[in-house]
Amino acid sequence: MNCKGGTYMQALTNAEAGGTYTVKWIFGIPEIVEFMHSYQIDQGSCIRVIQKLSGGLIIGTEQARLAISSDVAERIKI
Repeated sequence: MNCKGGTYMQALTNAEAGGTYTVKWIFGIPEIVEFMHSYQIDQGSCIRVIQKLSGGLIIGTEQARLAISSDVAERIKI
């Protein structure tokens, strides 16, 4: 996967569907952060935005596809 790097951090909710991005920062409820880590989604990880939904996003890594809410996506910075 080829990751895009921006000149400034933005929320994952602002990403374009079909784009691949580098995670720069994840924060939030410890259980959610730990859940993301269990799928190797961490600072420096490469994720793809597969689809944007009205209440969230479907994201993917090399290992998995996950549906996350907009609240969680807002706390992931790319």
